Amino acid sequence: MKTNFKIILAMLLIGMGFQNTKAQVSKVADKVAQKTEWQFSTRAGYDFPSYKEDFKYIDYKGGVMGGVSINHYWKWFGLQTDFDYIKNSPKSNITDPFYISNTATAVAEPYTDLTVTKNDITRMFVGAGPSFRHLSKNNKFQAELSLLAGLGTIDGGEILVEAKRKTGSVDVLTYHSGWDKQNLLAGKGQARFTYFFNQHWGIHAGAYYMHYFGGAQESAKNEILVSKGYLAAGSTQQVYYYEAGTTATQVQTSGGQNNTINAFNNQQIIRDNRPGTANSTDLRQKIDLSSIAAFGGLTYRFGPSKKAPKEIVEETKIAPVEKKYCIQTTAKDKFTNEILPNTDVSIKDSKGIVLKTAKTDAFGVVQFCDLLPNDYTIEGMYNEVALEGNTAKKSEFTNDKTLIKDVLYADSNFIIKGKAVICNTNIAIDGVTIVLKNNQSAMQKNSNTNQKGEFSFQALQNTNYSIYGKKENYLSQTMTILTKDYDRNKTLFIQLEICMDAADCGTAIALKNIHYDLGKFFIREDAKPELDRLVQFMNDNPAVKVELSSHTDSRASNAYNQTLSQYRADAAVDYITSQGISRARLTGKGYGESKLLNRCADGVECSEVEHQANRRTEVKVICPQ
Repeated sequence: MKTNFKIILAMLLIGMGFQNTKAQVSKVADKVAQKTEWQFSTRAGYDFPSYKEDFKYIDYKGGVMGGVSINHYWKWFGLQTDFDYIKNSPKSNITDPFYISNTATAVAEPYTDLTVTKNDITRMFVGAGPSFRHLSKNNKFQAELSLLAGLGTIDGGEILVEAKRKTGSVDVLTYHSGWDKQNLLAGKGQARFTYFFNQHWGIHAGAYYMHYFGGAQESAKNEILVSKGYLAAGSTQQVYYYEAGTTATQVQTSGGQNNTINAFNNQQIIRDNRPGTANSTDLRQKIDLSSIAAFGGLTYRFGPSKKAPKEIVEETKIAPVEKKYCIQTTAKDKFTNEILPNTDVSIKDSKGIVLKTAKTDAFGVVQFCDLLPNDYTIEGMYNEVALEGNTAKKSEFTNDKTLIKDVLYADSNFIIKGKAVICNTNIAIDGVTIVLKNNQSAMQKNSNTNQKGEFSFQALQNTNYSIYGKKENYLSQTMTILTKDYDRNKTLFIQLEICMDAADCGTAIALKNIHYDLGKFFIREDAKPELDRLVQFMNDNPAVKVELSSHTDSRASNAYNQTLSQYRADAAVDYITSQGISRARLTGKGYGESKLLNRCADGVECSEVEHQANRRTEVKVICPQ
C-alpha cells in the first residue's frame, strides 16, 4: 500500500512538473519569512473630556495630553501598548450673578466679586490590544487602527465658586468635590496616519476615543471647603455637590458664621459619618467619563528581516534573479541645508550613460528604483547651476536597504525668488519681463515670469540691485535689494513680491508719495522715485501717451487751488521731460479741489494728514482717438 502511494505521488509530481517546465532539480533554498517590525511613537495633543453629569453651573475644559506607544507588527497585524497622561480642569459657567437683598423692598443686587477655586484633573491610561495597519508599497505612508483595553486613573477636579455681596458677606454659588485618585477599567480606540521621510523616522497625526467604565466615584475629602473654613478639618460632614437655590442645610464656618450649602436633586448632600446616626447614607455618585483627542508626534521604526529555516523545494532550472535596489537622493544647499524642490537629478552608470532623470518633490527628494548593484554617479542641476554630485558604489547595496545620497548646491551666490502680482491682490501676472540691474557694475539680467507669476535670479554677495517688471500697459514697482544685509551661511533664498498696476486706457493710477507742501508746487525728494517709476514705464512703452493730473485740498479759494494744481501738474511734467521723455507724450492738467478723496470739503475740519491725501498727482494712459 505504501509503495502504491509513493508511485502515485511521484506521478503527480512529474505531471505537475511537465506542465510548468521540462527540467527540474531539487535543491536547498532559503525561504525568506515575512519581515517583522517594531515601532516606538511619542505624541502630544489636546483632549476634550465629556463628564456625564447634570451639574448646572460647572463645565469641564479640554486640556493637553501626551503619550507613548510601542507596536510590534507582523505584516498588517500587530500588538500595541499605550501610555497616556492627560490634564484638564473644571470651570464655572456662571456669568453676572445676583442676589435678592434682605431689605423691606426685595431688590436684585449684582455681586461685587466672583472667585473660583479649583484643582486640575489628572488622568492616565495604560492599555494594550490589537492594531491593524495598511502600508503603502514604497513604505512611506502608513494608516493604523488600534483597539486597546486597560486601566485608567482620575484624580482632582474639586471646584468652589464664591461671590461677595455689597455688605461684604460671601455666598457659595456652586461646588463639586471632584474625584479622589481611583483606578477604573478603560477602553480606547485610536486611528493614526504616519509619513516616513526615511527608513526609520516618521511623523504622524491621529485621534482617539477613550471611555472609563463603571463611572468615577465622587471625592469625600472636601479639601477646598476645609481650606476656606466651610468645614473643619476632620469633620464627619461631607459635601459632594451644591448649587444655589435649593433646600438649604447650614454649615458652620471657622468664623462662626452660618453659610448655606444646599441640596442636590432635593436630597440632602451633607451627611454625618458617625456610626449609628440616622443620616449616614453615602450620596456620592459615580459619574461616567469619556473623551476624544487629536494629536501629532514622531515615530521610529526598527527591526531587521528574519529568514525562515532552510527547506527542500522543487524549482525550475532557470538563472537566479538578481536583487534590485533604490537610491533616494535629497537636493539641498551646502551652507544652510535648505531643501531644493523641483531640482533636476540624473543617475549615470559607470560608463557615463544617463539611466534615469527626475525632479525632486516638495521635500527636495527623488527616488530611483529597479537598480542592480553597481557603481553609479548622481548629478543635479538647480537654476542652471550644477550641484555637487555623489557616487554609489556596488559594495553599498546591502541588506535590502534603500541607499541614501545627497547632492549639494555649493554656489556662494544667493537666489532671488519672486512673484509678480497685481498691486493689492494675490493675482499672479505671467509673461512679465523681470529686469535685475546691478547698480554697482551696470550689468543687467532679464527673466520672464511663468503662469504662476514666478521668477528667479542668482545674486552676488555684497551687491546693490534694482529690480522691476516690464509688460505692456502695466506700471511696475521698483525695488532695491542689498545682499550685504543677508548672510549666505544662513540664507539661500531672498524672497520678494513685485506689484504692478494695470495701466488701462483712461484709468487713473495714484502715484504714491507724490505729495506737496501746503501752497507749494515743487517736486519733493520723496516724490522722485515714484516719478522715476513712470519714466521707466514710458521708456518700456514708447508709444504710450499719459496725462498727469494734479489735485489740491479744499483750503483756499477754488480759483487759487485751480492755479496751484496746474503749477503742480506742470512741475511733474517738467521733471519727467528732464529724464528724457518727449513733452509731446505728456499732458499736465490741474483739477484744483474738484476731485477730493475724502470728506474734507470747504468748511469741514480735518487733520493735516487728511488734507495731504488730497494733495496728490495721478497718471492715466490717454486713450487713442
